[in-house]
Amino acid sequence: MLNSRWLDSFVVLCETGHFTRAASLLNMTQPGVSQHLQKLEAQVGQPLISRQGKSFSLTPAGEAVLAVGRARRAEEQVLQETILRDDPAVGEVAIACSGSFAMLLYPHILSAMQSSPGLTIRLEATPQDKVLSGVLDGQFDLGIADHDPRHPRLQAEHLGQEELCLVVPEGVMTSPISFQALDNLGFIAHPDGFAYADDLFAMNFPEDFRGSDRLHIRSFVNQISQIPSPVARGIGYTLLPRSGVDSYPDKDRLRIAPLLKELSHDLWMIFRRGRSLPARVSRIATLVQSVSEGLEKK
Repeated sequence: MLNSRWLDSFVVLCETGHFTRAASLLNMTQPGVSQHLQKLEAQVGQPLISRQGKSFSLTPAGEAVLAVGRARRAEEQVLQETILRDDPAVGEVAIACSGSFAMLLYPHILSAMQSSPGLTIRLEATPQDKVLSGVLDGQFDLGIADHDPRHPRLQAEHLGQEELCLVVPEGVMTSPISFQALDNLGFIAHPDGFAYADDLFAMNFPEDFRGSDRLHIRSFVNQISQIPSPVARGIGYTLLPRSGVDSYPDKDRLRIAPLLKELSHDLWMIFRRGRSLPARVSRIATLVQSVSEGLEKK
């Protein structure tokens, strides 16, 4: 690889056409410029200029090296401009989170992209372990987790808490709700639903609940956007984070049933430790914080 300092001196020499003027612009002595030229010629293995008295002309090798020097200068200028610009409305941001939070966040992301045509946002709903591994390996800029990973290469910021909701059909069940009434209606199960049931039902129905493996399953759905649909039709009940309820289009056909003991999950925003976030990523991080605050105000 050509020595960048020698190459820069050669470009300035070619552009001024004079050793003395080149030395003045480079804040060097004339012998210093000559020395840089000689070292560059030795590195290339061919003469770069042909002297005619006090003037000179470029050899074919010199013309090729000058083209490389000018191209490198242009690339460095573009790089410098890119670094200084750091435009919050330009570039790509990748985010990973749960399916329910993704449904709530996505409309806000669409609004951000509508106002900034140069902004590309990739939102992926993925299990919690993949949220963490994806941020660690650089696949995602931001991750939304349900706990502080306490990993030495990750930084976590607490966003707040999200309520875990018992969701029943509107107008079908009256309070207080018994476990037997729920079991008669049937559980609309989903991949996270069994863990939710073990957490929430063990707290509220300790005498009747015998574990999620003993629940009366009416249906199983693994598409997060479709989980509330059978509940809205009166077919069963389910358990979802608040974001999964709020993002459902027909949520007026659902009711969040009150329970004696409530349960909330933490929300944490994670990113790689020590990374200086680009302006576009910081902008979306602020958007995520705003959406999370809206959940806590419910």
